[in-house]
Amino acid sequence: MKKLFAKKNRACIDKDKLPRHIAIIMDGNGRWAKKRGLARSAGHYAGSERFRSAAKYLQKLGVEHFTVYAFSTENWKRPKEEVDGIFSLLEKYLYEAINDLKDDNIVLSFWGDISPLSPKLIELIEETNELSKKNNGMHVNICLNYGGRAEITRAVKSIANDCAAGVLNPDDISDEVIENRLYSKNTPPPDLLIRPGGETRISNFLLWQLAYSEMVFTDTLWPDLTDDKLEEIIISFQQRNRRFGGL
Repeated sequence: MKKLFAKKNRACIDKDKLPRHIAIIMDGNGRWAKKRGLARSAGHYAGSERFRSAAKYLQKLGVEHFTVYAFSTENWKRPKEEVDGIFSLLEKYLYEAINDLKDDNIVLSFWGDISPLSPKLIELIEETNELSKKNNGMHVNICLNYGGRAEITRAVKSIANDCAAGVLNPDDISDEVIENRLYSKNTPPPDLLIRPGGETRISNFLLWQLAYSEMVFTDTLWPDLTDDKLEEIIISFQQRNRRFGGL
């Protein structure tokens, strides 16, 4: 049995029982900044750096899929200055990712409706997606202008159009048919959802995919959720008995 040992006298991660897919709601950036007397933009910068570090840690660990909630369909309600700052950070990250993708061997994908974004950001996303096709490492999915209800509505409309066109028989609609219309097509559902920041809700995130996911809610703010704390959460996950509705 392969095991990755943690600090001395502590439990260890069982490499044979790693979650294939970890999803994180990156919450608490603004409060992290406020606690330090900083602008909210500083919190988003700290959160973006934490994301980069977490992705590298999970890839090294052997996790196959990593999905993060970066910007929801509801986040447009925030002040324009904050929204602009978030997208500016994303643009900076993508410029760097384009140079690093080959070395990191990460498959980077974006889930959500990117049509309202700036032409420059859309161009960067498309370029990143194209470069990612050459990689075969960990899949990192960034949920951007994403909402779980909007994703399901989009899938239902697609199915309805095919039924109206006679391409699909309504009797043939199944879970698999629906899943193939979601952004997460060909991606296993998350084994583990982590939400830092102290809130205990999923906030319209991956509503279909989280049906049987294990969930961990922590008061730790996202920029403070270190690799050591991620390690503790994964060890806790491995001690759970997942029954998927059975005994």
